[in-house]
Parts: sequence; C-alpha cells; structure tokens
Amino acid sequence: MRFSEYFKLNKSQAELDFVDVVINKDTPLFIDPYAVGQSNDLWSTESHNLIVDFFQKAIDAIRENKVDFAKSILNNLHEPNETRLGMSINKPRGRAIGSEQSIDLYDHLKDSKAAQTGFLKDLEDCALVISNIDKDKISDITTNIIKKQLADYTKEQCQLLGIPTQSVPMGPFWDQHSSSWKSVYTDLPVCDDEQIILVPKSIVRYTLEYDYKKYYRQFVLNFLREEHINAGSRLVKTLKNGNKKVYKKDLEKEYPLTKDFLYDFSNKNPEVLKSYKDTKKIEITSLSDQEIEYKNSEKVSINYDDIERKLKAIPLGTENAHNYHNLIVGILESIFYPRWIFPKKEQEIHDGRKRIDIVFSNRAKSGFFFNLSQNIPALFIIVECKNYSKDPANPELDQIAGRFSPSRGKFGMIICRRIEDKDKFFARCKDNVNDDRGHIIGLDDDDILNLLKLKSLEDEKGIDSFIDNLYRKIVM
Repeated sequence: MRFSEYFKLNKSQAELDFVDVVINKDTPLFIDPYAVGQSNDLWSTESHNLIVDFFQKAIDAIRENKVDFAKSILNNLHEPNETRLGMSINKPRGRAIGSEQSIDLYDHLKDSKAAQTGFLKDLEDCALVISNIDKDKISDITTNIIKKQLADYTKEQCQLLGIPTQSVPMGPFWDQHSSSWKSVYTDLPVCDDEQIILVPKSIVRYTLEYDYKKYYRQFVLNFLREEHINAGSRLVKTLKNGNKKVYKKDLEKEYPLTKDFLYDFSNKNPEVLKSYKDTKKIEITSLSDQEIEYKNSEKVSINYDDIERKLKAIPLGTENAHNYHNLIVGILESIFYPRWIFPKKEQEIHDGRKRIDIVFSNRAKSGFFFNLSQNIPALFIIVECKNYSKDPANPELDQIAGRFSPSRGKFGMIICRRIEDKDKFFARCKDNVNDDRGHIIGLDDDDILNLLKLKSLEDEKGIDSFIDNLYRKIVM
C-alpha cells in the first residue's frame, strides 16, 4: 500500500512533492548528496551545509588520527528504516549499520590514500574512489546526517495535506553547532505503528550522479586510449585503412577497474576528474514522476485526465474553496515540477498577520523560471487561489502584491476558475508592473487544462512557452 493510499490523500505521485513510498517495503531509490548540493533552495542549501560539515569533520579526524572521535561519529550511522528507500526486496530493512560495519567504514576511509591526502572534498567523491562505499551506503549516510531536515520537511508536507502526526522519538541526526549526533521527539506520520519520514522527490536517484563505472569507461579509458595512441604503445592496432586504434577491452585488461586505481589515476590526472565533474553540473536533472513510478513495485500510472476530472468536479463558491485550494497545490506540483518544489500552504508572513495561499521554492535550472530569477527576485513563487466565478480585479491583485518582498520574491500567480475579460485583467497586471508592485499573471481552468495537456505530452518547453506568453502580456 502506498503512503497516499494509507492516508486517503486521493493524489497521484505527480501531485505530491515527495516520493509516494510503499509503506511495507523499500522503494529502490537513493538520496544523492550531489543532487542536494546542486539545488539552490533554502532547504537544500541548509542540508548540503550539514553534509559538508559532517564529512569534513570525519575526514579531518581520520587524517589527524583522532581515532576515538572518528569512530564515535561514524558509529552513529544507521541504515534508516523510516524513509522506506533502499535495497530491501520484501520489507524495510531497519538494520543498524552497527559497530562492525562502522569499523569497516572507518577502516576503508583510514586506509584510503584519497582520505589521507585530502583528495576527498565531498561525500559523493567516495562513490568514485573509496572501496565498499556505493549508492546504498552513501544514501544511508546522507539520510542520517540530514534526518532532522527531512523530518521538518515531512511535518510541513503533513500540514499541507492534512495528514495526522504523532510525537515520536527520532534520531540520531547531525548537529552542526555541537559537532555531535542528537536525538529528539518530533511529530511524524505513523503507519502500522511505524514512523515514516518523507523524502523530496527532487533529491532521489536510482543511481548516484557520481558513477565510478561511467567515470572509468567514458573518461578514464578514453584518456588512456589517446595516450597510448600518441605514444605508439603495444596496445595500438593499425587498421587496414591506416588508422590507429586501441580497443577498450585491451585497456580494461591493462588497467582493471578498482577504486584504488581510479584514485591513483585521478590524482595524477586531475583534469580528467574535473572534466567528469563539469559534465555532471550540466547533465544533472531530477527524476520525472514517470521515472519514479517506472521501477516502483506497486506501479500506479500517472493519469492527467484524472487530475482534470477532479478539477471539473469541484463546484464554484467559497464553500468549496478548501477542496479547490487542496487540489490546486497538487495540480501546480504536477505541472511545474521539477521547476517548483517544496509547496507550503497558508504560509504566514508579517508575524502571522498575513498568509500566502501557496508558496513554492523556485529551483529552475533553465527555461522561463530560471530566466525570471535572473531579472527579478523570484526565490519563491507566490500563489493565491480564488474559487469563484467573477474575474479577479484590483482587490485580488492588491492582495497578492502585498505578499511580495525582495527576499520572498516579486512574481506570483492568481489561480481562479475563469477570466472572462483577459485583456482587462492583464492590463491591470501591467499597471502593477509599471508601478513596481510586482509581476502577476493569472491562470484559469482553461489555462490549467492546457498546461496539464502539455505535461501529459512531456512538453516541458511548451509549458515554459505558455507561461512566457502570459508574462509578455504584462511586461511588453
């Protein structure tokens, strides 16, 4: 049974910001610390800082031979059961790494030249050059370090979706200020007497971005091939047309794949490793909802027609405002992920004197919302929902404009059921821009349905173009 089914959320994976895990077994996904570090939102930045702090203190302790401290912080790592992510086939693992595996982890780091020489800069580097540390262990380490961040995220998602929680013991998690592990009681959802910690789908992968096998085959061997050709070594074969060639199978025999070899090679040829890391910065993308569902053992297809049906079924009027509001959060998630993440409903500002209907973090790496953030403050996307039939007018525009600030952002959307006179509405929005009161566009049901159609076709450029055309109406 899925988490969403257990709590009767009536939402698909596409409408949720977190991985909709199966509660009685692990989903084969892993938290990638590199993906955390490459996101520019506040939650990811704080989480990345924790990962960097822990890893640097662990490596420093090993290099400085502070054996007791190094072992003590490594000994508090556990295979987390609460996220329901990982390698188990039949049921969640729930097995602590324990002292034997902690000592093994310590020994691998202590004996590694990469750790002793200061070569290791980030936790994800371990995936390339440290033996016996792969995606599952790196994901587990990351989960433990940022567990408090994940728990806080879980509480926010439960508040967003009306999911009941219970006060439960949680820990350990890494505390940057005290350089130690801590445990606390916190509010989490509980399924069949077991707590669940939700994980943002933007930071999970089936394999880590740093893949030592791809690094070896696509970068290291290609570099060595050119070296052998230039040197005219015995591995070079001359083809009938006179061209020189070195076969990868011969290189693999000459340079067997081990992480110790990759360290030695990378230490001597740092430009190759840099080239590999630079491609990761360009290539990194979040898994789509379809990709997350693809390998799930209880696959549920993403049906955008069903989302459309749910929208059309909600009557107009304030008495249905809550249902409309709740649905729109999921619809916007389904349309704009991975550009928008971490939705919050009824976010308080001005010490609680005002509330914003919905706030999303803008983490676009390209396209309209990235370009927007280069021109105006747009760290967050501010949304107001109106479940009534009349066109939004100046009071509605004044309301959302009052939520803008340089730190929160100065771009927002009014989501409503219909806008009959769109020319007048966008003329009012343009007035706001000219008066330096922020940038606002409106989406009605027809617009939402068009965007859902584009999403169903996986036409991400079409979505950006659709929003860009509306934006041009208020700035041109």
